[in-house]
Amino acid sequence: MFLLVSICLTSCKKTSDHTSENDSITIDSLLTIRYQNIVNYPVKNDSFPRSLDLISNKIRLVSSNDWTSGFFPGNLWQLYKLTNNTIYRDKAAEWTALMENQKFNAGTHDMGFKMYCSFGEGYEVTKNQNYKDVLITSANTLISRFNKNVGSIRSWDFNKDIWEFPVIIDNMMNLELLFEATKISGDSIYHKIAVRHANTTLKNQFRENNSVNHVVVYDTINGSVKMKVTHQGFNDYSSWARGQSWAIYGFTMAYRYTKDTTYLAQAEATAKFFIEHPNLPEDRIPYWDFNHPNIPNVPRDASASSIMASALFELYAFTNNKTYLNFANAVLSNLKTTEYILDADIEAPFILNHSTGNGPKNDEMDVPINYADYYFLEALLRKKDI
Repeated sequence: MFLLVSICLTSCKKTSDHTSENDSITIDSLLTIRYQNIVNYPVKNDSFPRSLDLISNKIRLVSSNDWTSGFFPGNLWQLYKLTNNTIYRDKAAEWTALMENQKFNAGTHDMGFKMYCSFGEGYEVTKNQNYKDVLITSANTLISRFNKNVGSIRSWDFNKDIWEFPVIIDNMMNLELLFEATKISGDSIYHKIAVRHANTTLKNQFRENNSVNHVVVYDTINGSVKMKVTHQGFNDYSSWARGQSWAIYGFTMAYRYTKDTTYLAQAEATAKFFIEHPNLPEDRIPYWDFNHPNIPNVPRDASASSIMASALFELYAFTNNKTYLNFANAVLSNLKTTEYILDADIEAPFILNHSTGNGPKNDEMDVPINYADYYFLEALLRKKDI
């Protein structure tokens, strides 16, 4: 049985009152323990660990239908790449197989998060023909949500009475599946749709100060913008931290595949907004929304910082701007402390603490979440490559 040890944490304050036993553990050793907790988590059919409730000590489990399901197998693939230990590779393959049923799920835009973070990571490691086939099928499923009048892939299907055709900044991340599908298939349709979506997002999603709106709602007939709102930010005019990170990462990634300098320029402009924001804490781990009125008594979002660090390592590779390298290194250094890494005695398949899932709904507040770990591991790999 996978047991959890009770702990007590406040929602907004980083803990520093660790036991003397944990104080004697080096960060590398603590990370190794956390990695072992991931690989030792038993494979359960269609039951993926998403987050950990630190009050009840219960792991939140989700089905493969959930947008976060692909991150856990992705974490195992990345641990294999970090360690070259085949135990991680073999367990990653077991978990990835449980995701295949999602390749025809046209009810979600999150095919990239789900299928590229699992099968895409696996294909990079193994060059497995079935993984390639699944990726191409998944890409076909994703482009079925494209509307040529809008020039975008539809994000959500709920709230249709109010949101005719919503596009969220998170959707930029799913374009990687499409860009890669063209690379491995030779069919340009996926690349072309990804570019159309990126261009529409570039035109309509950003504000004058280069922060990004979470949701833009379009008219499906003439493609005009009907409203700009939020779903996970504090309000429609605030800057949701993880949304800013999605934007920086997404347009840096889009530049990787297209070499379109307008994408690179937007990534840099939004990175500047993030890095120089007066409400960014000294340790560079943001509050879940930059404009929350209760700052500093607001939970942080380690997931936003891990996404940001990973994005900035790639942005540095394209620009040679040391500002990005220094910021990314500082974020990783701060995440790799006992303030953010889960205690050694917590037997749960997660690495980082202090992420925020959905602030307005008070859901997954100041807890470990699997996608924070995914981009943390990716950032470690990118730093290693540099």
